[in-house]
Amino acid sequence: MRREWLLRAWRVLWRTLLGFVVCSLVLVLLLRVVPVFGSMVMVERKVQSWIAGESLDIRHQWQPWEHLSDRAKLAVIAAEDQRFPLHHGFDLGEMRRAWEASRNGGRLRGASTISQQTAKNLFLWTGRSWVRKGFEAWFTLLMEALWPKQRILEVYLNIVEWDNGVFGLEAASRHYFGVSAGELNDVQASRLAAILPDPRGRDAARPSPNVERRSVWIRQQMRNLGGTTYLDRL
Repeated sequence: MRREWLLRAWRVLWRTLLGFVVCSLVLVLLLRVVPVFGSMVMVERKVQSWIAGESLDIRHQWQPWEHLSDRAKLAVIAAEDQRFPLHHGFDLGEMRRAWEASRNGGRLRGASTISQQTAKNLFLWTGRSWVRKGFEAWFTLLMEALWPKQRILEVYLNIVEWDNGVFGLEAASRHYFGVSAGELNDVQASRLAAILPDPRGRDAARPSPNVERRSVWIRQQMRNLGGTTYLDRL
């Protein structure tokens, strides 16, 4: 009797796992070509506002790759993941440096790549847990295997949070600077990239001294990478 129960439980577990794998494969393949009009983080923010008894207006407008500023693409790479064209979803060198810094008494800093952040924002929830990191790794591997780098960056720029209820580069550009996502200049692009570690606590239009210093550093990194020709590696 106990053996039959274990076999039944194993079959249910195996079918559930297989179903998850198949569904996630189909979903990632579909989103390779279909515009992404929402994300799980958007859903989470909306639910949080309902629980708090507030009304949150989600501002988001998908823009294809060619309508996104090359300066903004490069600024985000310079700020978030300079080895983005080179790694396969995980920057092991950066992860090792972050771990060593924390062991030497420093604050444990994030070492997530743009691919990992795209997976988290698109498919998962915010917060920290090993369960979420496991799902994040799975979706990161799928995207890296099934999407070109250009598509990963395109989706990231279209769904990343830039202020409370403001998602994607088009909404952020209009929210902070009153221009479209294709019209951003170097300063505007670098300021947007500079607030990404804390988008709801920083302001790209009225940057604090720390944000302005970081934006200057980002512009220097953009030049060090060789300018927008760096995007040809994607």
